[in-house]
Amino acid sequence: MHVILANPRGFCAGVNMAIDALETALAAYGTPLYVFHEIVHNRPVVERFRNKGVVFVDSIEEVPAGGTVLYSAHGVASFVREASASRNLRTIDATCPLVTKVHLEAIRFAREGFTIVLIGHEGHDEVVGTMGEAPHSIVLVENEADVAALTIPADAKLAFLTQTTLSVDETTGIIAALRTKYPQIVGPAKSDICYATQNRQEAVKDLAEEARVVLVLGSQNSSNSKRLAEIAELRGKAAYLIDTAGEIRDEWFNSDDIVLVTAGASAPEENVQEVIDLLRKRFAASVESRTVREEHVSFPLPKELRSLPML
Repeated sequence: MHVILANPRGFCAGVNMAIDALETALAAYGTPLYVFHEIVHNRPVVERFRNKGVVFVDSIEEVPAGGTVLYSAHGVASFVREASASRNLRTIDATCPLVTKVHLEAIRFAREGFTIVLIGHEGHDEVVGTMGEAPHSIVLVENEADVAALTIPADAKLAFLTQTTLSVDETTGIIAALRTKYPQIVGPAKSDICYATQNRQEAVKDLAEEARVVLVLGSQNSSNSKRLAEIAELRGKAAYLIDTAGEIRDEWFNSDDIVLVTAGASAPEENVQEVIDLLRKRFAASVESRTVREEHVSFPLPKELRSLPML
């Protein structure tokens, strides 16, 4: 077996920042420490922090008055911040700056009188947070059929935004359909799709051609991880989305396969290395690292943590 290890892969700058923020908050404040939603969409990461005493909640009302809560990388709506203030909570905002960009765009467009069409997946934490910034001004579409079903007046003042973790391929047709139906629609000055999402997708597109099997490290509720597997499948590859090496089945492979291994932006590198170790042990796999694009992005800790004496 020959394994192609895709670069870039795994943690993006926003995930690194959020996880560092939670580790720092744990060291500074101890437990109980609450996180609004999952810190990132990755089961092993969430379980690791849960084992350290972190409590993940889906409602601010679950956090005791005066407690400490960290907002996840996916962001929260303004009403969540207001609820936190009313409960006198110490808040730490670990929202990815790229998600914050979309929130600010939504607020600006709404203030300027636009109706906003948000391209995203219903129920995703990021989408819920973005829509919560201007709930009376935003409509959600998931596909081109949703665009066709829109009943917004033809001459309406319109803008579109996108969930950051979608694929470029996934949004291109939807944006084209919006522009055809509403020629006056405007978008953000710079694409909302995350640089890391684009880079990981580009790596799979470039490298999957050489492989028969593609392994994507990531959780089922990770939008960007699922996109990586879908991209591979669209290229006729056998693609498997897994959290850990323990989910691998020998029957997925031939002994002389070429296998591409990558990871979504919320998947830890340690899980990637466990997969590599397993393939080496079971299939005597050789491993070749391939870099499609360099990444040198980093984000600072949330401002609430930067001023701590220990830092």
